[in-house]
Amino acid sequence: MKTKILTRLLLAAGVFALAVQPQALPVGSHYPVGAEGIKGAALPPPGIYLRDYNFFYSAGKVDGLPADVDIFAYVQAPRLIWMTDKKILGANYGMDIIVPFAYKNVSLGGSSGDQFNIADIQVEPLLLAWHFKQFDLSAGYALWAPSGNFDASSPVRYLTSPGSGFWSHMLTFGGVWYPDEKKTWAVSLLNRYEICYKQDQTDITPGNMWTLEWGLSKTVAQGVDLGLIGYYQQQATDDSGAGASPDTARVIGVGPEVNVFWAKPGLFTSLRYVYEADARNRPQGHTVTLTVTKRF
Repeated sequence: MKTKILTRLLLAAGVFALAVQPQALPVGSHYPVGAEGIKGAALPPPGIYLRDYNFFYSAGKVDGLPADVDIFAYVQAPRLIWMTDKKILGANYGMDIIVPFAYKNVSLGGSSGDQFNIADIQVEPLLLAWHFKQFDLSAGYALWAPSGNFDASSPVRYLTSPGSGFWSHMLTFGGVWYPDEKKTWAVSLLNRYEICYKQDQTDITPGNMWTLEWGLSKTVAQGVDLGLIGYYQQQATDDSGAGASPDTARVIGVGPEVNVFWAKPGLFTSLRYVYEADARNRPQGHTVTLTVTKRF
C-alpha cells in the first residue's frame, strides 16, 4: 500500500495526527487539544445550550519529518449540551453531542490536497457537574465514532481525510477553584484520557492519549474575563500493528484568552490564541479558537 511508504496526515475534529511509514509518526487521537480554556473544567447549570467551536490551525513544522510542510485547517464543531436537574452522586446529570465539519489544506513533500466534509462525531451520554461554594467539579464519558470520511486509497486522499478511521472512548475529570469569595479569580484543570481502537484500512491501533488543559483567569469588568491558558498532551501507550510508530507524541501549548458575556443577545463568547512551544513526533503550530455559546 502506497500510504505505508509515503507521508500521511490525518486531521480528526480539529486535531491532526501525522504518520510516516516506515519510521512512522504516531497516528494521534480524536480530542482537539486546547478546545477548552479558562474555566474549561466547569459545566453550566441546568439548561439547554448550543456551543459552536471554531478552530483555525496552521503549522509549517513537523518534528521528526525532514520534508517541507504547510498545514492549514479550519474546524467548525457545533455542540448541543443538555444539563438536567437530575442528581447522580450529588451532581447534576447531563449529556451532549458534537457534530464537527473540517476543512484541510495540506502541502507536504511535493504532494498537496484539500477537502471539506463532516468529521468524526462525539457522543457524550454522561456528564456530571458538582457546584460548591468555591469549587466546580466535572466528570464525563464520551464515545468518538468514525463517521467522517476516511480514505487510505491514495496519499493525497489520506492526507485530506476529515475522519480518523477508528473508534475511541474518552474519560474526563476536572475542576475549577475560585480563590476569592466573589469568584473573580479562577484556576481550572481539566484531564482527558482517550482509549483508541484499530484504525480502518491501516490495521494500526493508535496509542492511548492523556490531555491536561489549564487556565488562570481574572474578571476585569462585568461580563469580561481575561486569562492565560495552556495544555499538555502526551501519548500514554505505543501505537501497535504492522507499520506502527515506535515513538510517542506530545505537545505543549500556551496563550492568552478573553471571555465576554453579551447580555442583550445572551451570548457567551471566548477568543484565544495558543502557541505550541514544543512538540515531539507531530506537527507544531498555532491555533486561534473562537467559541460562541447560547442558552435556550
